[in-house]
Amino acid sequence: MAGGYFILLLVMMNVLSSFQTSNTVNPCCYFPCQHKGVCVRFDLDKYECDCTRTGYYGRNCTIPELWSRIHEFLRPSPSFYHYILTRFKWIWDIVNATFIRNTIVKLVLTVRSNLIPSPPTYNSAYGYISWEAYSNVSYYTRVLPPVPDDCPTPMGTKGKLHLPDAASLVETFLKREQFIPDPQGSNLMFSFFAQHFTHQFFKTYGRMGRGFVKGFGHGVDLSHVYGDSLERQHTLRLFEDGKLKYQIINGDMYPPTVVDAPVHMIYPNSVPKEKQFAMGQEVFGLLPGLMMYATIWLREHNRVCDVLKKEHPTWGDEQLFQTTRLILIGETIKIVIEDYVQHLSGYFLKLKFDPELLFGVQFQYRNRIAVEFNQLYHWHPLMPDNFNIMGKEYDYSNFLYNSSILTDYGVEALVESFTKQIAGKIGGGYNLHPRLLHIAVGVIEESRKLRLQSFNEYRKRFGLKAYKSFQDFTGEEDVASQLESLYGDIDALEFYPGLLLEKTHPNSIFGESMIEIGAPFSLKGLMGNPICSPEYWKPSTFGGETGFNIIKTASIKKLVCLNVKKCPFVAFHVPESGGENHISSETKISDEL
Repeated sequence: MAGGYFILLLVMMNVLSSFQTSNTVNPCCYFPCQHKGVCVRFDLDKYECDCTRTGYYGRNCTIPELWSRIHEFLRPSPSFYHYILTRFKWIWDIVNATFIRNTIVKLVLTVRSNLIPSPPTYNSAYGYISWEAYSNVSYYTRVLPPVPDDCPTPMGTKGKLHLPDAASLVETFLKREQFIPDPQGSNLMFSFFAQHFTHQFFKTYGRMGRGFVKGFGHGVDLSHVYGDSLERQHTLRLFEDGKLKYQIINGDMYPPTVVDAPVHMIYPNSVPKEKQFAMGQEVFGLLPGLMMYATIWLREHNRVCDVLKKEHPTWGDEQLFQTTRLILIGETIKIVIEDYVQHLSGYFLKLKFDPELLFGVQFQYRNRIAVEFNQLYHWHPLMPDNFNIMGKEYDYSNFLYNSSILTDYGVEALVESFTKQIAGKIGGGYNLHPRLLHIAVGVIEESRKLRLQSFNEYRKRFGLKAYKSFQDFTGEEDVASQLESLYGDIDALEFYPGLLLEKTHPNSIFGESMIEIGAPFSLKGLMGNPICSPEYWKPSTFGGETGFNIIKTASIKKLVCLNVKKCPFVAFHVPESGGENHISSETKISDEL
């Protein structure tokens, strides 16, 4: 009898134990560790926060050390220094003419870059430090680990048991009713550059699983020009004087067709082979703006090959090709920092691409693309309702996959047209064209599969204050009330919706978080390129002073004008009223531009 009671007691204890286990919440689901502290779980309901080198201590890394206390007291808020950098132009004109400019640019580069972990830390398969997460470059890296699988809600412990339907979310908060132009004056030249440039490292490879990237390039390698494999590169090369294959149409150089360079390109079956351009990135046949940039870089590559061939008549095809590629990588980085990021920032401080500013500073010349950066950079609200080419309007149905727009009008006309047409505002919501809603839905659904942490957790990771309420987040009441009814808690708001719906800076293209989270990824990726290292950054790497100077003097205007017969007005912003609007009657611009 006693044995029966003992067995019954064991059964009851097992039941109670299983009940307790099923109701025990993983303590790391509360995200208790602050200031970049790492949560380590012990037993079922115990954890420790590793506060090493955070500048804080205590159970949850919340007590500042002396220098952290001083730093917190003296550090201005991001909104304050954004205000200073975008006002008082006369002061910045003086600063830009002195050595102080170099000091401030160096500070901006180091502070921003230091926010990105290097070496990389996590990926979508490993939410803790591991050799696999470091060494397997088939994955995007991650700045924050995934939300643990055993948390009670999708965002940890906050919010509702189920996230709102992604399609309904996009339809309600992102869909465009009326086009909202970018108050900073960004144009389609900027929009297509962003799309063209980022497709060299944002190459999600869903066929392999969650969080994978196609190829092995994790930065500015110009794989969108040369291909992401040696086989594709060789198919696109002419193997003569270092040049790439091309075709001549109406006296101008364009990418070859897939007939002459049989690489895989994504085109609908309705587009005949002789109309399909062969380019480094397989999706570039989608938009004439992408084809235009592919054409410009093709011409620039072959032009630089001619310059190097003249300087080095003994060089063979391979050395000419490889050195030209390095020069074009340098040109790209300079254009991105001094034209593209400069415009996007709205700063009166004149940014500068000078790798020597970081020499002597602890800096790692290697980059890994993060899944958060990929999510952040879905800027499809830039796209207009229609595309205006030299006075003629094209809707999406007759603009997509239409290579004839490029060859019939020519590069000059497209540059002029895209420069003059304003792009859409990215932040604030309600500005995504109905044809593009499915893309935003896909981004949100992907973030859920990857279990990205909440928008507020990312704000804290990048040194920003977490929002206390949806009204604080949006700056108004109606949308805030709608979001609260869907998410239940501001700490449950998702990363991508947060970036697009956040209240924007005055007269700005987006809000604080997009700038403060996006800029570190961008600058680390650019300045972490090998060509910026002390071993590479010298004339001999680029074939001598002539090649080095091509990089040092690069600009978006020069890139275009050296590769067309007549120089159009080219910029990343729409021309001011009464400004340059028409193609110049001058002949091809000289190398001294």
